[in-house]
Amino acid sequence: MTTLDAGRYWRLSAFYFAYLGALGAYSPYFAPYLDARGLSAMQISTMMSLWYGTRVFAPGLWSFFAARSAQPLRWLQAGAIGTLACFALFLLPMPYWALLLVMTAFATCYNAIMPQFEAHTLAQLGAARAAYGRVRVWGSVGFVLANVGFGVLLQQIGYGHLILVLLPCFAALVWAAYAAPPASGASPSAAASTEEPDAGFLPTLRRTEVQRFLLAAFLMQVAHGPFYVFYSLFLKEHGYPATAIGGLWAVGVLVEIGVFLVIRGWLQRYPAEALMGLCFMVGALRWSLTAAFPESPAMMVLAQCGHAFTFAVFHSAGMQLVAQYFPGRLAGHGQGVLYGFSSGFGGVVGALAAGAAWHHGGGVASFAMAALISLLGAVLLLVRLRVRT
Repeated sequence: MTTLDAGRYWRLSAFYFAYLGALGAYSPYFAPYLDARGLSAMQISTMMSLWYGTRVFAPGLWSFFAARSAQPLRWLQAGAIGTLACFALFLLPMPYWALLLVMTAFATCYNAIMPQFEAHTLAQLGAARAAYGRVRVWGSVGFVLANVGFGVLLQQIGYGHLILVLLPCFAALVWAAYAAPPASGASPSAAASTEEPDAGFLPTLRRTEVQRFLLAAFLMQVAHGPFYVFYSLFLKEHGYPATAIGGLWAVGVLVEIGVFLVIRGWLQRYPAEALMGLCFMVGALRWSLTAAFPESPAMMVLAQCGHAFTFAVFHSAGMQLVAQYFPGRLAGHGQGVLYGFSSGFGGVVGALAAGAAWHHGGGVASFAMAALISLLGAVLLLVRLRVRT
């Protein structure tokens, strides 16, 4: 197929809108919810480490079963239903150990289904893959609207009601999963499962430049640990209302969207590893500003603009290096390793390190740690990383 009809366009876009809209309501406000529930900083960071830890195994496990199913979309739908059901369990009073179990189940279901849907979207687009951006952008729209809208809502009703008001978002995700256009032929994951493992994968992983690239991706995720776990609590401690917190999160997404519109030209002019090194330098400045000037809204807006580099540019440059290092049939292996090692292990280490730093020195210590890790990443890429072709 070379064109994308309106029906499939909106059905695909609806899933991104629902999935990332729910994430936009969850990400900024779940830590303040746990704080309102009486959890300590270390308990919160442990809970959030499970959120990232499930990314190590959940997508691969889900894709394994979906690829071997005659109706792979049933796994997408089951994951959406599991997400809704598990999240609803947070409404119940329970001890901390039970909260950890619920968090593991919820995060497993939620983190598992997006990679499957990404593969489904690309299969639906076929030769019209240039339209991917027009579909995916609705996810960013949903994220921004949820950031701002839930900030206004929670300002009125309090963080303790987050679970109740978020359930309709996950119900909408279930609807979007069932509304997704049916699979047309074998999915990319199913096709890949019939192929022999590529013998070039392990030799590629042994290359020094590949290992340094993966280490850089790991360090960037660790540096984001204080942001993803404690940024909202940090702002709340300094008197920011929920509306302002949501607005600051939205600033990051808006500049991210802007970068995605122009990044292609940057990647054509500059080496990907040089751009990633620049991202670490911007990250060091971003986290330093966050630690030093939390009571200045203008400085917080400026710091959030750094998300354009620490996420959007870094992610885009990283995708270019994945394509370079893992061409052809290695692409799926490369994406899996990058996702599990950076978002998975990096997310766990970042969340736990942020909790330890917060325990000993509060938010200032956490974000100062993020700045130091960013400097380490800049040294790794700008001084030592050499791409070998």
